[in-house]
Amino acid sequence: MGDNRGADLPVRRLDMGYFVRPAAETGGPEPRVEPVFAYVVRHERGLLLFDSGIGEADAETEAHYRPRRRGLAEALSGAGLSPADISLLVNCHLHFDHCGGNPLLAGRPILVQETELATARAGGYTVDALVDFPGAVYEEVAGETEIWPGVRIIPTPGHTAGHQSLAVRGRDGTVVVLAGQAHDFASEFGSDHAALRAANDGVEPPLPSYRPWMERITALDPRRVLFAHDGAVWEPATDESTGAPES
Repeated sequence: MGDNRGADLPVRRLDMGYFVRPAAETGGPEPRVEPVFAYVVRHERGLLLFDSGIGEADAETEAHYRPRRRGLAEALSGAGLSPADISLLVNCHLHFDHCGGNPLLAGRPILVQETELATARAGGYTVDALVDFPGAVYEEVAGETEIWPGVRIIPTPGHTAGHQSLAVRGRDGTVVVLAGQAHDFASEFGSDHAALRAANDGVEPPLPSYRPWMERITALDPRRVLFAHDGAVWEPATDESTGAPES
């Protein structure tokens, strides 16, 4: 897969469509079209799906974001798969553009942080029908946990209090992080990574702040970080253990 750049990492990105974020939410003078991605992870225990696409929302939300969806069944079909092939689902969070295909996976375990599920069930947060649908089976997670050998959930709160990311270690030891919306853009992740590096190098203040969980993500030494709303892939500029450019 192109996202892996030859690394032994069984991750496939799925194009789930896009939505249009209004200018009032972009911090600039124009709206912004944002892609929506899900990811399939191949593992000896089965296929894991990270996020499931854009769900149907109320008329006001639809008019606000003008989504164009690619359904989960269609996206999986493009990868030679079907919803029946998925063994486990992990949502980074439960906003409607990340859990839209969940009802197609009734009966499969859905792993979310307990804080996220409680917030979603409190109302006024997401599309309720995408949370508690017939056959929904939740396994609530409290903090970091290894869910399959080499597959680890990492809490990355910020966008929501219960946001989580997924770290996948390939057979060659290389780690890819599926960061969801922990950062909106790869460049934002890069800025936080650089700020942490400067702090660790003892650069005198003032320095920019960074999200506190970046220390945990960086400790995993990821070679790729992939995002829910940005097609760019973050990679370290150098092999930081030697300072040499990566081959």
